[in-house]
Amino acid sequence: MSNHSGGDDGRRPRELTGRTVLLCLVAFFAVVASVNAVMMTAAVTTFSGVETANSYQAGVTFAREETAAGAQQARHWRITAALRPTAGGPTQIELSARDAENQPLTGIETTVVLIHPNDRRLDRAVAMQADEPGRFHGATTPPPGQWDLVIELARDGERLFRSKERVILR
Repeated sequence: MSNHSGGDDGRRPRELTGRTVLLCLVAFFAVVASVNAVMMTAAVTTFSGVETANSYQAGVTFAREETAAGAQQARHWRITAALRPTAGGPTQIELSARDAENQPLTGIETTVVLIHPNDRRLDRAVAMQADEPGRFHGATTPPPGQWDLVIELARDGERLFRSKERVILR
């Protein structure tokens, strides 16, 4: 019969040495550095968002856009767009453009773009055809999700109208 009592099994408790503490610290920082390297590589190689190369030029562009927005507001044009997704097919886009007197706009060029808010590589330019004065249609096949619908109207190369609206396609 053993004369052992409780938790004493005859082994000495393990000593915490300076070498053990050093190895634990080195291992901890190696894991942190490895995870940081993986995350930085993933962030840099997958980034396709917006960046500003020249902040001065961005400020000048903003001032120009502000002036254009004021002129656009003064025209009182009414532009409406309808998006009609079809099952398994393209999304139809219909555009109506009327002036302040409710007359159809004539002699204008339209530019319609569906911009993906997170990935420029998914942006879709939509070729628009005129049905009659002030009425246009086009089609595109974007994947479901959130998009920014950007409509621009120009005459003789001068942009006269621009709108940007968030839409959800299912």
